[in-house]
Amino acid sequence: MDLEPAASSTKQGLHCFWGLAVRIRDVQQTKQDSFPLFVTWKIGRDKRLRGCIGTFSAMNLHSGLREYTLTSALKDSRFPPMTRDELPRLFCSVSLLTNFEDVCDYLDWEVGVHGIRIEFINEKGSKRTATYLPEVAKEQGWDHIQTIDSLLRKGGYKAPITNEFRKTIKLTRYRSEKMTLSYAEYLAHRQHHHFQNGIGHPLPPYNHYS
Repeated sequence: MDLEPAASSTKQGLHCFWGLAVRIRDVQQTKQDSFPLFVTWKIGRDKRLRGCIGTFSAMNLHSGLREYTLTSALKDSRFPPMTRDELPRLFCSVSLLTNFEDVCDYLDWEVGVHGIRIEFINEKGSKRTATYLPEVAKEQGWDHIQTIDSLLRKGGYKAPITNEFRKTIKLTRYRSEKMTLSYAEYLAHRQHHHFQNGIGHPLPPYNHYS
């Protein structure tokens, strides 16, 4: 189904937003040009979560950012698709995931340093997975147990959580390189780039072009 004009305009704005961030933050293709990655959107002064989706499969950096910038903004099932009116209040972060390590003890990771991905068998016998990026536990003020239990619930586990069950979890820890850009920074850099190219007036906000 084709996007309605307003949604299409929002999509273009979001793509341009992070497309510029890639250049600003010097995220360039180097010897390693493929990464697992997540794109996170937050909104407002209190930076409420507005969308977060990514992949643990290594993707070409630029095509991965192009895909998940839009997917996380428009297709996170926890939230309605973003609208153009929200753009000025947005913050976009990209996390490039590195240093994956399988560990034997579900407590063998450091809050604020490691992201964790868990794999477990739910009460119906189905395999489920869930992840938190490295900053989540620290931002929430959680310890190891609180983080694991929250992640189990996020992954759909509904039965009582016991320490015996926690020990059955398969846990992978990882690190990330995180970059963040606000919409205000996007506009400032966009206008600066416009001046550098010899155009004698600043660009108006994105939605004037819609």
